[in-house]
Amino acid sequence: MKQTSGLAPVDLSGATLSSLLDGIHQNMWTASQLLEACQDNIDQYDDSASQVYTARFDRTAKAEATSIDALQKGKVPLGELAGLPIALKVLFDVAGEVTHSGSKWWSRQAQSDALVVSRLRQAGAVITGHTNMTEFAYSGLGLNPHYGTPVNPLAPGRICGGSSSGAAAAVAQGMAVAAIGSDTGGSVRIPAAFCGLVGFKPSQQRIPREGVFRLSQSLDSIGPIARSVDCCERLDAVMAGERWQKRRPADLRGRRFVVPTNYMLDETSPGIAEAFARSLRKLRESGALIVEAQVPVLDTLPELLKGGGLTAAEGYHVHRHWLQQHGEDYDPQIRQRMERGASISAADYLDLLHLRAERKTQAEQWLGDYDGLLAPTVAIEPPLLTELEKDVDYARLNLLVLRNTTVANLLDLCAITLPNHREGDLPSGLMLVGRNGSDKDVLGIAQAVEKALKP
Repeated sequence: MKQTSGLAPVDLSGATLSSLLDGIHQNMWTASQLLEACQDNIDQYDDSASQVYTARFDRTAKAEATSIDALQKGKVPLGELAGLPIALKVLFDVAGEVTHSGSKWWSRQAQSDALVVSRLRQAGAVITGHTNMTEFAYSGLGLNPHYGTPVNPLAPGRICGGSSSGAAAAVAQGMAVAAIGSDTGGSVRIPAAFCGLVGFKPSQQRIPREGVFRLSQSLDSIGPIARSVDCCERLDAVMAGERWQKRRPADLRGRRFVVPTNYMLDETSPGIAEAFARSLRKLRESGALIVEAQVPVLDTLPELLKGGGLTAAEGYHVHRHWLQQHGEDYDPQIRQRMERGASISAADYLDLLHLRAERKTQAEQWLGDYDGLLAPTVAIEPPLLTELEKDVDYARLNLLVLRNTTVANLLDLCAITLPNHREGDLPSGLMLVGRNGSDKDVLGIAQAVEKALKP
């Protein structure tokens, strides 16, 4: 790692945004040194076998870091994220850069930043580059035959999860201190859980989507991947156009959580079940009241997923002409899922929208009695790459990996995943789901849950 004379070396392993910002403000290291530490990790770990970044923005990132250093030296007040190297999934427009959404044939050179990118830059974030993803964000597994599939830093030979695969891998290996992804059915939370990180999916209306390539107008959300709940809360506030304010975590004593005994615990692997039970035990020891009960609305969700559901219908609407012209250039797994939308009629689509509205109302009413719902983020550990070679296994595991996280998207709720595996075990996540619009409360509770889960 490059060294700046007179300054402490930057150790990114386990570093939070708060600790890194404190280091800059206290002149322990500069923004340029922090960027160099991330770039050194990219040089070291992101090779032809890793495939984390699809584009590096070294020139502009260096200019951004140098500007932050000048402001710090001049004692000019800095933004909430000043000097922090942040990676972006390659469906966010960055002025002057190419957005390709994981496709080998579709791309556009962005004329301006996506709104969330603009807000990140205004807060002083240093944008490191675009990270790899599943083509057009349409899978929870994270495979990409065009740009390669990022390897799991915590579990070699296994997937990172998707579709924000490169975003999670970049944070887990210190190639960025945080990353921004999209979440249509779990694409922030799945890779965060598989890579031992925190991932937050806000209520959909909270974060603007201008300048972000869409998959599903009804379900797409924008969220952060980072090392702590506090990190995600800082990024969420900036992207929502709010000012972040530090606050004390919520007290878990007397908090009521529901654990669904139906749907979300089906087909859970023994290792995930053990990690989940251990997490619940720690929360109870911290004073939380956990109720295990049937959640009726969950059993109705397969109706919303029939034939590919809203994602297939809305994804096909975006891609229908391109599929005719460039179908052979799509990942076959993605093309097959996209084309399912062709069989959903306009009447069927309107029925889905109406049914979803009813289910959202039911979920809001039912969750009103609780401070949140708890479940494993994903029912299984990260699958081996070799387990996904057959189409039938790919389809089966994709559905299982997406099942729990998709609940929050279909019902328009907010949700966060926290790492809950023991050292040496395969990575897993505990998911906390809250009512629509309760994002700040959920993040506050999640900080208390995070504290309770730590050894």
